[in-house]
Amino acid sequence: MTQPADQTRTAGPSQVTGGVLAWRNAVFVIFFISGLTLATWMSRIPAVRDGLRLSTAEVGILIFGLSAGSVLGLVSAVWMLARFGARRSMLLSITLTVIGLFLVGAGSSLGSAPFVFCGLALVGFGIGSLDVVMNVEGAAAEREIGKTLMPLMHACFSLGTVVGAFIGAGASLVGLAVQWHLAGIAILVLATAVVALRYIPLVDPPVEIAADSPATSGKSRRARLRESLTVWADLKILLIGMIVLGMTFAEGSANDWLALASVDGHGLSNAEGAIVFGVFVAAMTVGRVIGGPVIDRFGRVPVLRSCAVLGVLGLLLFILAPSHALIYAGTVLWGLGASLGFPVGMSAAADDTKNAAARVSAVAMIGYFAFLVGPPVLGILGQSWGILNALFLILGLMVLAGLAAPAARETRHVSG
Repeated sequence: MTQPADQTRTAGPSQVTGGVLAWRNAVFVIFFISGLTLATWMSRIPAVRDGLRLSTAEVGILIFGLSAGSVLGLVSAVWMLARFGARRSMLLSITLTVIGLFLVGAGSSLGSAPFVFCGLALVGFGIGSLDVVMNVEGAAAEREIGKTLMPLMHACFSLGTVVGAFIGAGASLVGLAVQWHLAGIAILVLATAVVALRYIPLVDPPVEIAADSPATSGKSRRARLRESLTVWADLKILLIGMIVLGMTFAEGSANDWLALASVDGHGLSNAEGAIVFGVFVAAMTVGRVIGGPVIDRFGRVPVLRSCAVLGVLGLLLFILAPSHALIYAGTVLWGLGASLGFPVGMSAAADDTKNAAARVSAVAMIGYFAFLVGPPVLGILGQSWGILNALFLILGLMVLAGLAAPAARETRHVSG
């Protein structure tokens, strides 16, 4: 990175300056630490479950705290952007996430499920609000540079989950207490964010979300809220949301349940379960790294349909696998299939720059509905029918995502 970016956004596709590249790289870092934070918790779910002596259904209820906090964060993100701008909103979100990690670790050491639930709610709020802000900022950088970058940004998120998963596996192997593991990651995340955020342009909020912009200064808060809510009447946004819902459910269910499904469904150890999760997020990372050039060549719709097919095949292999080799093969296909739904959905929602934050927030909220209902639903189904059988629910949603793929068709040409 170069000098901190206090400048306004002036570069375009034909003029990519060092400041713009530093801005892009800073967004990459924010995506990475967001993934690292989430995977840190996900990789230690079996250890927390064992320490708190929870049933499968109770684990689902515990994870609901993370999901509910995420939805609240999504709802609050547009207001945060309008009130504080992107850089300060990201710092606030990351700070809340870090505090939540400390609380989860403390609750785990104290054996208090309610304490862990509250900490997860705070983590969820921070990650949910950060998700909208960093995607809006990422879409802005993508437009400024003139290339498809959103999959690569989400690849940074996935890379963060890979690192977090394997650090979690190592912590589990050496018997490191959950509280010390989470505290160490929390300090690392906050320190990294403080450095990276210096390169995010410190500018006024975008005109479409700024509460005091010329376009909105004469309107009441109620009128501005009504305009933001109109995106929910847009059929295209709803269909893009269906894509994101199906793919996010496939991704989120793996985040929440893959380690436990490997342990309880296939008889692997806790450390092996964390490794399987690491394989999943590694496959997602690969899919997102290669996703941008593939999308630029073949288009969003064929790529999304192919992802849906891969995801369905991977889930079938994982659920029915009679051997460890097929468990890993299914995990790889599952990860590749789920890799591009969310980033492509965010890019498609941001194609129309008018009210972009509200459009991105709406699509993200639909996707995060999977995080909200997924953990308790899969937990209840898993308690009754077995966790592997519960994963069949994801198949139907992946099929729907593939059918809705045309809604993400490009509305603008992105030059390479």
